[in-house]
Amino acid sequence: MNHRRYYIAATLALLFLNRAALAQNTTTGEQQLSLTDVWEKAVANNKQLHIKQLQVQTAQEEVKDAKAERLPEINVGAEYARVSNMPVFENGLFGTPSQFPVLHSTYGGDADAYLNIYNGGRTNLNIAQKKTLANVQQIRMAQTTSQVKLQAAMLYLQLQKSIVFRQLLLSDIAFQEKQLQKIEQLRKNGVVLKSDVLRAQLQLSKQKLSLNTIDNDIAIANQQLDVTMGEPDDIRIKPDTAVAVDTAGLKSYNDYLSDAYQHAFAGKISEGETQLRELQLKSAKGKNMPKVGLFANYKLSYPQIMFYPYSPYFYGLGLAGVRATFSISGLYINRHKIKVAELELKTQETEHSDVQDNIRLSVNNAYLRLQEARHKVEVARTNVKQARENSRIVNNTYFNQTSLITDLLDANNALLQTRFELAAAQIAVQAQYFQLQNAIGNL
Repeated sequence: MNHRRYYIAATLALLFLNRAALAQNTTTGEQQLSLTDVWEKAVANNKQLHIKQLQVQTAQEEVKDAKAERLPEINVGAEYARVSNMPVFENGLFGTPSQFPVLHSTYGGDADAYLNIYNGGRTNLNIAQKKTLANVQQIRMAQTTSQVKLQAAMLYLQLQKSIVFRQLLLSDIAFQEKQLQKIEQLRKNGVVLKSDVLRAQLQLSKQKLSLNTIDNDIAIANQQLDVTMGEPDDIRIKPDTAVAVDTAGLKSYNDYLSDAYQHAFAGKISEGETQLRELQLKSAKGKNMPKVGLFANYKLSYPQIMFYPYSPYFYGLGLAGVRATFSISGLYINRHKIKVAELELKTQETEHSDVQDNIRLSVNNAYLRLQEARHKVEVARTNVKQARENSRIVNNTYFNQTSLITDLLDANNALLQTRFELAAAQIAVQAQYFQLQNAIGNL
């Protein structure tokens, strides 16, 4: 019986430990993520984006606050006071006054309302300004999102490139180990010198050292990507090693430039700021316009001491009508404010033109770099074919004793280098493509 209990307890303990280990592997193990998955995590956990979202919400509330200015202003009030005696100086200021009987307690309540009808259009202009600011904040948030996605893409591609390099290097190390065995066999047979073996071993040692460097590059890129996504540092990410971006259907430079003028974040922000300066100029001019509004007020008081004859009773009095005012001083006070608003508008228009120039430069740079990267891929493919054929030829000639060990090692290095260059060029195409999409505001 005791053995049976011990067996059951041990089985339960093993099950518990197994589940705990599985849970730990799930949370801190390797995750295979596509670039879209990385973008979702990076956008969801970026603190700067959270700040931008709060700023957008604040701007939207300011729009609602500006619209609330269209509502009538309503005020209510009440008062209680003690009234002193009222002396009447019938015999002069220095004579003995007679006391006029008054009621010493007064009560009152009043309410007034004002509805703006026209104030130079400044209410509507203020609403338009707040809407423009809210739109600019939305664009800034989209711009930050694009920058976060671009940063995540660069880190993802860096990790992808390092992993591809590691795979190529492992393949080359395996090949050189087999090649070293053949060289050692030739030395045993007295065909080659020991120096050939030593040089091959030295080359293999260098490759293994390079492997350690690449492993460190992978660890660094992995941690940077974890931080970008808001994940723990020990999460190992396995990216897709296949080239995911199809650049075969690229548009012309003019098409990308047209898209950038319509969608580039910097251009849309500058356009919104220009509209804001125009609205501020109209608002400054609106201060010289008359103000017209409806008003009404009603007052209930006790006693009636406003009109003669007085009476010790409650009384009510109401007024309603149209009120119009015009600030004559505004004609010369607001003149300088209008001039300032005009100068700020001209400054912003110049800045907007400069932003458009920078957009054109950015798109042209990204487009040319992308074309350059695509051309490098084609050249790298040709180089790989030539290096592979050269390596095959030198390998045959070396083992047939018609070439030197240095020729063999150089051919091996050249083949590995061209493979590295091809992988790097393919990754660079993706990187430049994302740079171009970010420049036109489409990332």
